[in-house]
Amino acid sequence: MMRASGILLPISSIPSNYGIGCFSKEAYAFVDQLAEAGQKYWQILPLGPTGYGDSPYQSFSTFAGNPYFIDLEELIQRDLLTAAECAECDWGGSKSYVDYEKVYLSRFSLLRKAYRRFYQMDGKEKELQLIREEMEAFEKEQGFWLADYCLYMAIKDSLEGISWNQWPEDLKTRKPEALAKAREELKEDISFYAFQQFWFYRQWNRLKKYANDRGIKIIGDLPIYVAFDGADAWANPDLFQFDEEATPAAVAGCPPDAFSATGQLWGNPLYNWAYHKKTGYAWWVRRVRHALGIYDLLRIDHFRGFDTYWAIPADSTTARTGKWENGPGMELFDALEAALGKLPIIAEDLGFITEDVYKMLADVGYPGMKILQFAFGEDSTNEHLPHNFTSSNCIAYTGTHDNETLKGWVSSQSSDTLKYCMAYLGVKKKKDIPKNIIKQTWASVAQTAIAQMQDFLNSDASARMNTPSTLGNNWQFRTSEDDFTDKLAKRILKLNKMYNR
Repeated sequence: MMRASGILLPISSIPSNYGIGCFSKEAYAFVDQLAEAGQKYWQILPLGPTGYGDSPYQSFSTFAGNPYFIDLEELIQRDLLTAAECAECDWGGSKSYVDYEKVYLSRFSLLRKAYRRFYQMDGKEKELQLIREEMEAFEKEQGFWLADYCLYMAIKDSLEGISWNQWPEDLKTRKPEALAKAREELKEDISFYAFQQFWFYRQWNRLKKYANDRGIKIIGDLPIYVAFDGADAWANPDLFQFDEEATPAAVAGCPPDAFSATGQLWGNPLYNWAYHKKTGYAWWVRRVRHALGIYDLLRIDHFRGFDTYWAIPADSTTARTGKWENGPGMELFDALEAALGKLPIIAEDLGFITEDVYKMLADVGYPGMKILQFAFGEDSTNEHLPHNFTSSNCIAYTGTHDNETLKGWVSSQSSDTLKYCMAYLGVKKKKDIPKNIIKQTWASVAQTAIAQMQDFLNSDASARMNTPSTLGNNWQFRTSEDDFTDKLAKRILKLNKMYNR
């Protein structure tokens, strides 16, 4: 691959008038700014619908899209909403962070109005009729996941949002008679969720094409696990380590590492890998095929979990009590590539990595990740230091969505770490560290260099996207329309030219 660079910015962080970033004109403007800055990649976070905690890594479906990202302006232009209706909603008190509660309360009431008008408007309007036909085709094409997802969300809403393991037994265990009754009683709500997915994918595909036409590829993020409270676990219990009562015996997480001194208790259900093997990893083939239809490259989160994974007793309150269990290893990737061909995957190979994981990474040939925030200390052998990159087959990051901003990182480090860092970078002032870490990232032999948008903006710790193992005050960062200036684009382009990216 050619030397290139990109920017990490979630869709939710794009400016908009409606409380959260979406597929609006501001997203298209961001693509234009990326192109002006000479960028070849736009990395985003998972696009799935979020629930309690607002984490994109805990989605109600691995296949569905987040209705928060639907551009309301298009719905206004098509007379499905009015500008006044959108303006009257409370989207939160700040344009610098997402107020998820306000967004939730406002957006779904608006989408419900748009849904009803979509079917009530005069069918003689040819363009709207064509869109309805397009939606019918979408429902048929995506039926392998869409039907279960829409039914799941409709039932969930009817039961005041409780998780499926608390549903009445016949719904929890998917008795055919109970599902048939639910489909009939909740058919409007089911149709409403299909409507949301149609507009999400219609708009996302258009935005992705716009980026691709300007030479920019989308790096999507595929979490290794799915959420317990989601359609995937409810509709496919055989895929997971559940007992007869659909209760997990153990859940996912990771042991203590650089992100957390006590480890991370994620709580996701663990896969029944023996069952997946018996099916030829069919569900994984469907999942990755779908993801490659909406992204250009995939960053697979927690790649080491395919070699061995950290299994934590389901009743445990800490990740420390987990133990390592064997994953599918190369067998899964052999099955995926046999079905789909060579895969454009980035392996998130952070955390506690063993020789077996390194071997698996070498065997599949996917680039791993280097994080410069992890590089600086007193050990010159640290693998994240640019002089220790043993191959160009890696992606160098200033930091990830789980890291502090560079400016925030500088303010939290010990004097010894900063002393080493400043000596390594050849700077005399702490304030010069962030921009020079970016330069080192771009100067490295890594085939691709990526920085969070916050690092180019020199944002302080308040702009951090996520602090692992914490709940609240995460996933909220937003940019303003004035952030990505022509001056910044020229500075990034100059950096690219300097380091042949």
